[in-house]
Amino acid sequence: MALRGVWQLQKLIVSYCDWSGSSRGIRAFMDSQLPDFKKKNPQLKVVRELIRGQHPHLKAFYKNNNQRVVCVRNLDVEEIHLHATRLRNALGRKVIKLKTRHVTKNPSVQGTWKTDVRF
Repeated sequence: MALRGVWQLQKLIVSYCDWSGSSRGIRAFMDSQLPDFKKKNPQLKVVRELIRGQHPHLKAFYKNNNQRVVCVRNLDVEEIHLHATRLRNALGRKVIKLKTRHVTKNPSVQGTWKTDVRF
């Protein structure tokens, strides 16, 4: 995703094994859809990495020095393309847990609503 017009994903590393059966989908993705993915995203540096004896994964590096790794073991071509697109569209921020369900800058003057009302 672009933040203020600047794409946040800098580099995508596609790691795979040329022998393993769990890398079958990623090898088919590299043959069929990766060239089109590179053409549609010229701002992105896509690197192929051969790692023998390991499960395939996609590693994304963002401008804010964060990285995400997604395991694509035994996935088909469409699912791998979906994961690559989601990594491209992400901002690269760390996932934080919200303290409440409702986040606001101006909390209620009357107080928070509770289900157990006592009269």
